[in-house]
Amino acid sequence: MDWTHYRFLSLWSLPAPPAAVYAVLARPEDYPSWWPQVRSVTRLDDSTGILTIRSVLPYDMTFTARRTRHDPGGGVLEVTLSGDIEGWARWTVSAGGSGTLARYDQEVDVRKPLLRRLAVPGRPVFRANHRLMMWSGRRGLLRVLRAV
Repeated sequence: MDWTHYRFLSLWSLPAPPAAVYAVLARPEDYPSWWPQVRSVTRLDDSTGILTIRSVLPYDMTFTARRTRHDPGGGVLEVTLSGDIEGWARWTVSAGGSGTLARYDQEVDVRKPLLRRLAVPGRPVFRANHRLMMWSGRRGLLRVLRAV
């Protein structure tokens, strides 16, 4: 097992139309205003940006995200990631129940040296840290959607 390789899946049930959810998720430069763990987003061009994130644990992760798929009709947003983490992430937004299901998939390898050194003992804590970040992101997105 590669202890520095992670796969994440988060499912968010949201009381808003899929188009509204997609519109918010498609603007990563606005994430810091509603997702506290997304500390900064610097756009480099129309499809690339540098993000810095930090959750509960006292370390920042900085990476470049490059859009590889932007499909409003299919509800898909996908990026490749390079830097402290390398891999990909994808939002899939679809109608679900009385609102929207936002599915977040991520598969990454950790490149940040400290996190690589702590890979085995830290893995459960790193996974919990990610869950907390995603929980907070959903709460922030709900606030934005209610304000729209």
